Amino acid sequence: MPMTQTPIDAEASAATNEGRRPTVAAPASASPELTARPHRRIFTAQDKLRILADTDRAADTGGIAAILRREGLYSSALTDWRRQRAAGAFGALTPVKRGPKAAEPHPLTTEVAALQKDNARLTLRLGACRGHHRNPKKSCGAAGHPAGPQRRRALTDAVAGLAPHSGLMAAACAALGVSRASVQRRRTRLAAPAALLRPRPRPARALSKAQQQAVLDLLHAPRFADQAPAEIYACLLDEGVYHCSIRTMYRLLGQNGEVRERRAQLRHPAYQKPELLAERPNEVWSWDITKLMGPTKWSYFYLYVILDIFSRRVVGWCVADAESAAFFRPLFDDAIAKHNVPPGQLTLHADRGGPMKARATALLLADIGVTRSHNRPHTSNDNPFSESHFKTLKYQPRFPQRFGCIEDARSFCRQFFDWYNQEHHHAGIGLMTPDQVHYGQADAVHAARQQTLALAFQANPERFVNKPPTPPDKPTAAWINPPTPNSRA
Repeated sequence: MPMTQTPIDAEASAATNEGRRPTVAAPASASPELTARPHRRIFTAQDKLRILADTDRAADTGGIAAILRREGLYSSALTDWRRQRAAGAFGALTPVKRGPKAAEPHPLTTEVAALQKDNARLTLRLGACRGHHRNPKKSCGAAGHPAGPQRRRALTDAVAGLAPHSGLMAAACAALGVSRASVQRRRTRLAAPAALLRPRPRPARALSKAQQQAVLDLLHAPRFADQAPAEIYACLLDEGVYHCSIRTMYRLLGQNGEVRERRAQLRHPAYQKPELLAERPNEVWSWDITKLMGPTKWSYFYLYVILDIFSRRVVGWCVADAESAAFFRPLFDDAIAKHNVPPGQLTLHADRGGPMKARATALLLADIGVTRSHNRPHTSNDNPFSESHFKTLKYQPRFPQRFGCIEDARSFCRQFFDWYNQEHHHAGIGLMTPDQVHYGQADAVHAARQQTLALAFQANPERFVNKPPTPPDKPTAAWINPPTPNSRA
């Protein structure tokens, strides 16, 4: 439909402006005589004692209420202060600064500082000695003093041997550069009794070598060769024989490497997640089959739809009375011929239904040079474009609950797909129609929309607050399962 602009008269504009919330002016600069921020009144110990003395003197004259009003207090505050004064808690009347309390100086702080200073001086001398080319690269410590890890170990042992005096270990560790945690671990090891390495004794309840061999021979017997240990255990109990538990049988078999999965059960492979990219039409097509309810219960018609994931255009469809790969072959051949797709360019994606995995479908795609791609089992998100298209189809207001016959279904689908390809503005492709994107009209449509929005901005720039308007972005790429950073790694 053509766009029309409705003129707005002055009275309506004035009414609209009057109905808006008025703009609040910025506050004037604060007076320099006022405080920068509000604060609470603080009553010091002298203030509290003064007020208490005034109330004591005014008790007989009845002037306590006047004092409370003058000082801005409640009688409960006077009651608390009197209780504290009677208890002699004058220190409680003194305001205490909030926050962490300052730690009292340790008596060994001066000594530790002196040791740290000496340690830094010796470290500088050691570095100068090692850096000079005429001096030997030896430690400045005492003769025979170990270096490196041995030196740290010797310092740790020396500190661990000190008397457990309060603050002495911390001062020594700070002066020598030794970790207090290492000293604590060393003290714990020295205080613990020495561990004796003993060989693990053989349990008294364990089977002897002869008994273990007898159980293995029984498990290897021809009549039990194909039986599980639980089955063998039950058979032996029915015969009045007991050798060992089921777990012991498994343990003996495991020691000999005889515990394996022997059942011929299906092992599902790790299916790779399909990652398909389409940057222009006729690169990736997606197809699927959905049911349309027929005139009676348990009667259906089958709708085959082939969709281009880049342009969202339905490139082929048909309605049949059965789900078979035989109906797909002429539909796909007609779509390939109609869109002139060269061999080796197209990838056809589908789920793992019967017609999709059929041998006839695989041979058809191999003959015309089309790459196959399939969903992972029970993962409908791997085929999002076909699933979304079927929802658009079946949520149309005119979509009937049942179709009277197959021709009725074909007539409805013909009208729907004409509307979908030519008139439906798809949100996934910048609100363009599938035909506009499929046949290369996206750039012209986007430029025309930008010109229209530019004229609207020139006419009413105040209506666009943040920036000039722009139309929705043109489609540049369509992904099925775009790669994530984890999958790339």
